[in-house]
Amino acid sequence: MSRTVVRPILAALDQLYPNPTTELVHDTPWQLLVATMLSAQCTDKRVNLITPRIFRKYPDALSLTEVSVEAIEDLIRDCGLFHTKAKNLKATAEVVARQWDGKIPADRAMLMSLPGVGRKTANVVLSNAFDTDAIAVDTHVFRLAHRLGWSTAKTADATEADLMRILPKKSWSQTHHWLILHGRRVCTATRPACEGCVVSKWCPKVGVSQPLSPAGTKVREVQVP
Repeated sequence: MSRTVVRPILAALDQLYPNPTTELVHDTPWQLLVATMLSAQCTDKRVNLITPRIFRKYPDALSLTEVSVEAIEDLIRDCGLFHTKAKNLKATAEVVARQWDGKIPADRAMLMSLPGVGRKTANVVLSNAFDTDAIAVDTHVFRLAHRLGWSTAKTADATEADLMRILPKKSWSQTHHWLILHGRRVCTATRPACEGCVVSKWCPKVGVSQPLSPAGTKVREVQVP
């Protein structure tokens, strides 16, 4: 796969989704980090219902250190994996408030040292809070990267590496958003709307069942209409 082949796809997505950005509502890098941590196995729409409860009372890392894990659980109980997420949020708040003076660093390794923060979450924060060129591979990005033939990797990290090789660096962050938006609205997991899709003429997977999930296990095979 060459950049020449990728370029018209990016141009089509750019026309369809101009000026894309994260749909997670936030005012600060800390709030974006919290929202992104909560978004694992949870929709952005659901997260945007939950975060106002937190940020009204605890808008920064220091204020969140002053409440118990159980209190955080009560605030995020309708979020998937809320027990684990509450523990990670409390522990992360402690590090950010006590060791980093409440400031979120624009450094991937430091972000990934936080409890519950993996490469995808770190890339979301770097891209959206610090305008750093980064590709966060979630389930939508993984699915579309494979359907478009941009990657055959079995893991999210390896898929990210493939995308970094074929995509112009300056478009990494935009492409991340384009693929998420297109995956949610058009190229869905079970019923992709291939007819009328702006990139279908470049898609080698039209009419072919979808690939492995990022975890490396097969998802239910669905024939693309």
